[in-house]
Amino acid sequence: MEAARQYNVHEAKTHLSRILEQVATGEEVVISKAGEPAAEVVPLHARVKLTGRGSLKGQIHIREDFDDLPDDLADAFGMR
Repeated sequence: MEAARQYNVHEAKTHLSRILEQVATGEEVVISKAGEPAAEVVPLHARVKLTGRGSLKGQIHIREDFDDLPDDLADAFGMR
């Protein structure tokens, strides 16, 4: 595993945009204070993974009677 890049606090403040770009591409960054690691900046994992068409196949179930309206609604819409 590749070692995380390390920045001191001053460098991190100065180059925050660059650090965020690195993290967005999957790198991990360590920020040190007085030579000791103080924080680790890691990429966030998306909460919803959109993989395209059919990605929810098998996870959604539609009941057989989904399209059937209750009698009172069918009457209200003049469908009976």
